[in-house]
Amino acid sequence: MSDTPVKQQSTAAFYGQAVASFTVALAATAIGIVRLEADAWVRAFLGIAVLYLVTSAFTLAKIIRDRQEAGQIVSRVDQARLEKLLAEHDPFQKLG
Repeated sequence: MSDTPVKQQSTAAFYGQAVASFTVALAATAIGIVRLEADAWVRAFLGIAVLYLVTSAFTLAKIIRDRQEAGQIVSRVDQARLEKLLAEHDPFQKLG
């Protein structure tokens, strides 16, 4: 039995749903800002704020993913070291 971790992948349907959800949310926000009864500078400010929020969300998601992947790599290295020690250990070796 192998203890190697299996890389989880998203299904095509989940990926499509995520892209569609993002597109609908961004379009709805853009339409709301354009149709807002306010001065142009207020709409421009809200548009810039939405773009900043979106880029910050992508950056945060990437950082979280990178930290998780780094943790998995450290775990694999530690597991390899333990397996090496166990393979080299001779329980019948005389002490002293």
